[in-house]
Amino acid sequence: MSFLLPLKQAMELRQDSLALIADAGHNLSDVLSLLLAWGAGLLAAKAATEKRTYGFRKVTVMASLASAILLLVAMGGITWETIGRFFDPKPVDGMTVIVVAAISVVINTITALLFVSGQKADLNIRGAFLHMAADAGISLGVVVAGIIIMVTGWLFIDPLISLLIVAVVLFSTWSLLRDSMNLAIDSVPEGIDIAEIKRYLTGLENVSQIHDLHVWPMSTTEVALSVHLIIVDDPLKNDFLSKYTLA
Repeated sequence: MSFLLPLKQAMELRQDSLALIADAGHNLSDVLSLLLAWGAGLLAAKAATEKRTYGFRKVTVMASLASAILLLVAMGGITWETIGRFFDPKPVDGMTVIVVAAISVVINTITALLFVSGQKADLNIRGAFLHMAADAGISLGVVVAGIIIMVTGWLFIDPLISLLIVAVVLFSTWSLLRDSMNLAIDSVPEGIDIAEIKRYLTGLENVSQIHDLHVWPMSTTEVALSVHLIIVDDPLKNDFLSKYTLA
């Protein structure tokens, strides 16, 4: 008879709210994302070596990309389960859904507020803020779903809310995935105007031409630039570059 208890528990778990499972799965992926960002931050702070002359700064970009991919995988699994639940609806305890989701709303809202100030300066912080803010909204939607199920008994509301959760997550994750991918392949970071940099450099005193201008992300917060300047003075004065800074 001992094997019957785990089987019974598994059957009871199968009857839980899919919307609540989707919310919990999203929350779990966010915790993993925060751990990735934290670990990347520690690595990025390590000093450069002869082998890694830039140190581990690029790990922060890899962490934000991994975070976005992790969310997409999680939402794919939830979508697959949701489609099956439309054809095979399961009983849902509306009150349990409401209580658990309401707790999640409070926790995610408080957590999101912790990342408000730094989200514009760091892609990893921005990703954490978006995840927590989306979580709060999603959990609120699950609360509404629980209320509707208790009042009406409509079981299709559960998978329907699950699909809405997936849609919200995908929408909030897309920009993070796009920006992380761009940084991973050394695209020019957003907010940097290459044309303006060219105009500035060619406008410097004694600069006649520029070649091989490159701007790339060192990390989610640092940007590097290299360029070949052709000047009219000969020889080059040592204080040439020290007189200028890019605005």
